[in-house]
Amino acid sequence: MHIPFNKPYLSGNELRYIEDAVSRGKISGDGYYTKKCHSFFQEKFNFKKVLLTTSCTDALEMAALLLEIQPGDEVIMPSYTFVSTANAFELRGAVIRFVDSRADHPGMDESKIEALITPQTKAIVVVHYAGVACDMDVIMDLASKHNIFVVEDAAQAIASTYKGRVLGSIGHLGAFSFHETKNIQCGEGGLLAINDDRFVKRSEIIWEKGTNRSAFFRGEIDKYGWVDIGSSFLPSELNAAYLFAQLEMLDAIQAKRMEICKQYRASLTSWAATHQIALPQLPDYATNNGHMFYLICKDEKQRRGIIQHLKEADILSVFHYLSLHKSPYFTEKHDGRLLPQSNRYSETLLRLPLYYELDPQRVIDTLIAYE
Repeated sequence: MHIPFNKPYLSGNELRYIEDAVSRGKISGDGYYTKKCHSFFQEKFNFKKVLLTTSCTDALEMAALLLEIQPGDEVIMPSYTFVSTANAFELRGAVIRFVDSRADHPGMDESKIEALITPQTKAIVVVHYAGVACDMDVIMDLASKHNIFVVEDAAQAIASTYKGRVLGSIGHLGAFSFHETKNIQCGEGGLLAINDDRFVKRSEIIWEKGTNRSAFFRGEIDKYGWVDIGSSFLPSELNAAYLFAQLEMLDAIQAKRMEICKQYRASLTSWAATHQIALPQLPDYATNNGHMFYLICKDEKQRRGIIQHLKEADILSVFHYLSLHKSPYFTEKHDGRLLPQSNRYSETLLRLPLYYELDPQRVIDTLIAYE
């Protein structure tokens, strides 16, 4: 039987809620299920304000607009991340300054951020890789010291915490993904968390194509019009209805995924040490939300061998990001600094299958049989 890398989980209520959304006669967005999703996040995680978006990419693009990123502004972020993290700011004309990853974790190396800060630095974009927090005290102290903004790319980090604080709620803005590869998903979807009062009112205007339409429908103004730049960032009620069915199962989904991670770790620790393979590390200030379990192979050749070995057993495993500073688009724009850890993860990191319905034992047995 084939074991895919990912399989979206269905709670059983997705189609029922979609049918209900249709029967309510409004499916264009910002309706009944959008509001239920917003309430869920604000009540469970105490975000100041949240807005559903059609993707995490859109949430990041909204963040760039809210921060008023202009051509020439500098934005610091990890090179080892998905292209959306950089694209959102590149679209506004920002100068991207990539920082290397940590030696013990693919997340950005906080100790290398301050050396990149200049008078033109406008923001630091933090990526919580695999749902594991970066050291946010260090980053927020730097932001305060240099008067710059922090955006948390928490695409993989729903319900993960840093010293007890939910990721996405610590920086000025936070972005989440509900792509089908994520713990909670609606095919394509995202969320922007607004944690700074300065951005609350304007975020809703940008979300609604640059209009004050939302305030109009709440009865706060007698007419609405075009008052700012913006775009159509809000998803349909069909996406929101599907997502709400997933959110109802959030705790159960997280618990099951974390249990699979524990099973992988307990079964593979000895095997990994024998093959000079590193397993994920969890800092004492962070929690794990069960988003991902990965191997850090000793070299690229070993990774290719393990991928092929699993493939022969009809098990799909995948590598992850190619360092953005070495991408065809950005090579000529990069300032030339070497980012050895980012390169290392690009060459050696291997993601194992992980989804709600997975029994990982066959994956484990197949790996242990690898010579």
